[in-house]
Amino acid sequence: MNLTSEEADPSEQRAVARSAAASSPPNRVTFNRLELNRILNLYGRMVADGEWRDYAIDFLRDRAVFSVFRRASEVPIYRIEKDPRLARKQGMYSVISATGLILRRGHELERVLLVIDRKLAVV
Repeated sequence: MNLTSEEADPSEQRAVARSAAASSPPNRVTFNRLELNRILNLYGRMVADGEWRDYAIDFLRDRAVFSVFRRASEVPIYRIEKDPRLARKQGMYSVISATGLILRRGHELERVLLVIDRKLAVV
């Protein structure tokens, strides 16, 4: 019995496409779920404070970048970057200011974000 592509089960086609995508090597650097959760928690608090208004995420071949904007039409005030090539050197996470100055770099995202994450102060 010969099935044409129109008669084949669509779920089987999706399973084949999914397994092909899973076996191919990743060609982009991305933030994992925990990293993105930590960054978005910080972003949410800063939006609630009225300091940040917009963000952009770029997944490039060599690094992943989370850019934070005060206004949508401006340059980013902070860039949170993940560059795996620096994992064994200075650390793959870094926070970069609008002027290009690296504010902090390290191996742990939590510690790197402390440079822009203000803690609540009891007065």
